[in-house]
Amino acid sequence: MPRRPRKALIIGGGIAGPVAAIFLKRAGYDVEVYEGWPHSSGIAGGLQIAPNGMQVMAELGLADELIRQGSIAESFDFYSQSGRKLGSINRDMEKRFGQPAVNLRRATLQAILFNKAWCSNAELYFEKRLIKIIDRPDQPIVAYFADGTTAEGDFLIGADGVHSKVRRHVVPDGPEPFDTGLIGFGGFVPRSVLEGRSIGGRVETTFGQSGFFGYGFCSADPADGVMWWSTQPSHGVDAATFRAMDQAALKQHLSDFHQGWHDPIPRIIEAADNMVVTDTLDVASLPTWSRKRSLLIGDAAHATSPHAGQGASLALEDAMRLGKLMLAGQELGLTFQNFEHERRPRAEKIVAIARRNGNSKREFSAAGAWLRNQMLKALLPVTSRWADFMYAYDPRTA
Repeated sequence: MPRRPRKALIIGGGIAGPVAAIFLKRAGYDVEVYEGWPHSSGIAGGLQIAPNGMQVMAELGLADELIRQGSIAESFDFYSQSGRKLGSINRDMEKRFGQPAVNLRRATLQAILFNKAWCSNAELYFEKRLIKIIDRPDQPIVAYFADGTTAEGDFLIGADGVHSKVRRHVVPDGPEPFDTGLIGFGGFVPRSVLEGRSIGGRVETTFGQSGFFGYGFCSADPADGVMWWSTQPSHGVDAATFRAMDQAALKQHLSDFHQGWHDPIPRIIEAADNMVVTDTLDVASLPTWSRKRSLLIGDAAHATSPHAGQGASLALEDAMRLGKLMLAGQELGLTFQNFEHERRPRAEKIVAIARRNGNSKREFSAAGAWLRNQMLKALLPVTSRWADFMYAYDPRTA
C-alpha cells in the first residue's frame, strides 16, 4: 500500500492558500505556503465575504473577528444615474443564511488569515515566485522559484490566482484569463465624506448609462472606513495604462466619466486617494483541475469576475472542502477527482452569473439604459431569490 502523503506545498498566499493551509494542518499534514509577493500590510482594495464564505470563517473561529474589523452589509440598494432607487436585494442575510455578509479591507482579511495560519503552525514564505514544477514518479514533487531555491513535498496546491503559474503546469495548453472588457477602479475614503447621507449598513450601487459605481462602509475607522468602486467599459485601454497615471490624472478621469451622477458620488471621487486599477478577468472552463500530484483551487481553477461578489467566498469554500476531503485519507488522485466533481458545477455556474451581471454595466444608449433600469426594477425580486443558492451553501455540511 502506498504511503499516505504527508507534506503539502501551497503556491499562493492570497485567500485560498492560507485557509487551505489551516485546514490541511487540521487534517494532519505538514504545510508550506509560498507567496510571490513580499509580506506587506499595504494590500489595497476592499471586498465582501458573503454568508457562504462567512461559514468558513466561523469554522475557523474568525467570523466575529471579521465582523469586528469590517462592517456588516445589511442590503444592496440599486439606483439610477440620477439617483432614483431601482430596488434592494440581500436583506436579512444573517437571519436567512446563518451568517451576514461582511465588507472589509483586503489587507485586513489578509492579516487575519496569515495570523491564523501561523498560529496553526503552517510555514509561510514570501517573495517566492514559482517558475516550474517537476513531478516524477517515486520522487517528491519539486517547486522551483525565481530566487534559485526549491521546495519538495508529497503534493502541491495551486492557489495562485487568476494568473496562476500552477495552472500552466496542470493544463499546459489551457485557456488564458479572459478580459471581460471592463476595468475596475477602487479605494477608500473617510466616513465623513458620506456625512448627510445615512446609509447605515447598506451598500449603495448605481447603474449609469455607461458603467457602475458602488460604495459602503468597510470598517469603523473614520479615516478610511468607506470602500468604493467604479466599473467602466475599457474601450480598448487596459488597466496597466491607467496604473501608469498619477493620482491626479486618475481622479480627473473618474470625475469626467461620472460627471452628473447623483450625490455623493462626486464627493467620493473628489476625496479619493491611493486608487487601485484592475482588469476584470475570468477564466473559461478548464478541461481538468488536477494533474498527477498538483491541484488547482480558488481563482487558479475558476477565476470569476467580481460581479457576483463571490470570488473570495468560493476560494474559502474550496479551501475548506479540500481539507475535509483530505482528512478522509483516500488515494490522492481520487481525492482530487472528488474535489473537482463536487466543486466544478457550483463554481462554473457562479462564474457564468458574474459574467452575465457584468453585461449590465456596459455602455447603453439613453433608451437602452432606461429599459435596463425598468427591467432591473421588475426583475430584482425574482433574481434575488434565484441567487439565494450562492449564499445558502454551507461548506461544513456539503
